Amino acid sequence: MILQKLPYYFLLLSLSYAPSLAFSFSQSKELFNQAKNYEGSSDLVNLEYHMGPVLASPINVYIIWYGDWGLSQQSTIRDFLYSFSSPAPYPSVADWWRTVRLYTDQTGSNITGNIVLSGEFYDTRYSHGAYLSRLDMQSIIRTAVNKRAMALNPHNGLYLVLTSHDVQVQDFCRAVCGFHYFTFPNIVGVTVPYAWVGYSGAQCPGMCAYPFAWPGYSGSGSSPPRNNEGHNIMRAPNGDVGVDGMISVLAHELAEVSSNPLVNAWYAGDDPTAPTEIADLCLGVYGSGAGGGYVGKVDKDTWGNAYNVNGVRGRKFMVQWVWDPVKKRCYGPNAID
Repeated sequence: MILQKLPYYFLLLSLSYAPSLAFSFSQSKELFNQAKNYEGSSDLVNLEYHMGPVLASPINVYIIWYGDWGLSQQSTIRDFLYSFSSPAPYPSVADWWRTVRLYTDQTGSNITGNIVLSGEFYDTRYSHGAYLSRLDMQSIIRTAVNKRAMALNPHNGLYLVLTSHDVQVQDFCRAVCGFHYFTFPNIVGVTVPYAWVGYSGAQCPGMCAYPFAWPGYSGSGSSPPRNNEGHNIMRAPNGDVGVDGMISVLAHELAEVSSNPLVNAWYAGDDPTAPTEIADLCLGVYGSGAGGGYVGKVDKDTWGNAYNVNGVRGRKFMVQWVWDPVKKRCYGPNAID
């Protein structure tokens, strides 16, 4: 019964349905040209608290590197995670996270600002194959724990399954770029929040690494800008379209798993099986003025690479904005107002 109902309960990022961030190759030009977002203040968004927990305790992050990962790719993602709790020039990743921290639980406790990378496991032997179902993510976590490669932390653990360029995942590049949920005790042993994000650089950069890659079909009636052989429309700040695209998806999932870890906390809509969460409201919004396929005003470094937040060791990242419950609008630290 659980297995039959499972697909309806996964929290999907659903980027391929998002008109301003990711596209399926069959989407119509109306989606690209008439994309909507909530960059301006709005009282029409019915984001509500449903009395469930948020991740208020310090978060211990555990990464499972599934498949074939390069050292530079791992380094970029680690530095992004280190940036949540480390100082960096304004606007920083930590500054971006402050908007997420505005969300509280029923005791008034805010989402934590303490995020620590506490363990890693390298599943280089593809323990569950090169094609994965959504449910396989929980089995991958169980495998890592059973090998004593990382702790099973039911108190404040958050597990990230990151799949490499050669791993196909159910609905990846078709309906999702990532998702978050929580584990089942009959699979993992305890209930812990987790998220999956896939590397899209080889499989669907135009869908899951936008705005660093042009969608396969934009419907704009014109050719994409000629940059990097016509594939990129913004230069990736860390030189890897797939990883830089993953960073924004990962930020999206971290914001939502922290504010809605058990599917009963912060979301809009009446259906908890298909919630609109705090990052879903701001898909495609990276800066002020975003809309209609335009990501908004962002910065560029000396080499012309686009970014909107700073990280540790001089890193720069592009992460989408999230819904600010106080301002009642999408917001990020690079906002010009």
